[in-house]
Amino acid sequence: MKIVVAHNRYREAQPSGENTIVDAEIAQLTAAGVEVLPFLRSSDEIPSLPKTAKALLPLSPIYAPRAQQELSRLITEHRPDVLHLHNPYPLLSPWVVRTAHKHGVPVVQTVHNYRQVCSSGLYFRDGTICQDCRGRALGVPAIVHRCYRGSRAQSALMATTLAVHRGTWHSVDRYIALTSAVADHLRDYGVPADRIVVKPNGIPDPGRPAPLGDGFLFMGRLTPEKGLGLLLDAWRRHPDGALGPLRIAGDGELRPLAEAAAAERADVTFLGPLDRAGVRAAIEASAVVVAASTWHDVLPTVIIEALASGRPVLGTALGGIPYLVGMDDPAGPVGWVVPPDPAAMAAALPEARAGAAGLSVAARQRYERTFHPDVTTAKLIDVYAGVVGSGSPTAR
Repeated sequence: MKIVVAHNRYREAQPSGENTIVDAEIAQLTAAGVEVLPFLRSSDEIPSLPKTAKALLPLSPIYAPRAQQELSRLITEHRPDVLHLHNPYPLLSPWVVRTAHKHGVPVVQTVHNYRQVCSSGLYFRDGTICQDCRGRALGVPAIVHRCYRGSRAQSALMATTLAVHRGTWHSVDRYIALTSAVADHLRDYGVPADRIVVKPNGIPDPGRPAPLGDGFLFMGRLTPEKGLGLLLDAWRRHPDGALGPLRIAGDGELRPLAEAAAAERADVTFLGPLDRAGVRAAIEASAVVVAASTWHDVLPTVIIEALASGRPVLGTALGGIPYLVGMDDPAGPVGWVVPPDPAAMAAALPEARAGAAGLSVAARQRYERTFHPDVTTAKLIDVYAGVVGSGSPTAR
């Protein structure tokens, strides 16, 4: 099988789990014997583009001519079986779906965010969940509130792009929804259920879990939607030291909040940004990983990393978190989910600390059943085979 993997990489200065997942998936497919043809662009290329290309850049989310020409050449030369699209913005454009179909190549897309509808992709604005653009032909609220990059002009362009490409998105042969919540989002957008497959990302097996550590770990971008403020509000409702240690890892605009909490309380430690070895060490030192997102977080990779290391998870009941924690798993959940409310989180913290040891083995087993790369890669290859075998009706 021969697969084009298309992805516009996010800037390296902006750490992206999506970039990491795409790289890992390419490696996993290659190891499984699939011939991968990477069709990758990076937003880091933008400063070095020729003047003419820069002049056309504002229109590239709608139609990127250079990308279409290069993709056409790639398809003509290699005759791939499937185009697998991840992020098309800004240098590829959703038009790559039309280009692939023009050549009779079916398209699979992994949905990493909500940008079929939401210009920012987050369903989150001004510190709270926002779905004002759902059901609209044109996302006027996104323009009014400058939802894309804080610019009314760029928000207008993105809202227009989403309106122009509504038909494009409805022509995708198969959507990969990372969780059941994303599948719900796609059905609400009008995608038929038989074109949606729920397949989460997989992460490499870190090996046999170390013995359970103590306390809690919050790890991720230190931005409002990730819920650090919610967690710290809940944490302060307990006496210093009552819950064991809280370790905070990551970087972002709320770093001062993490540093202040560490200075204020002896049971809070700020670890800062970590490399892979540091991430592994922080997880092993803890008993429970916290995912306190206050938005509909699609698939926080930190949860899968926790399960792989045999650590249960305390999360909010938003987005993909309940799915990841296994709330609908017949084998039972491997953690706790609560409303995104400080009182609810505060009440759950001692329960999670007391119950962590009893869920450690189950957490690792859920990883092995659902998120191990052997499992997720096999399912992805089945998706490819399905669209090829069905004759890709939308590609014809």
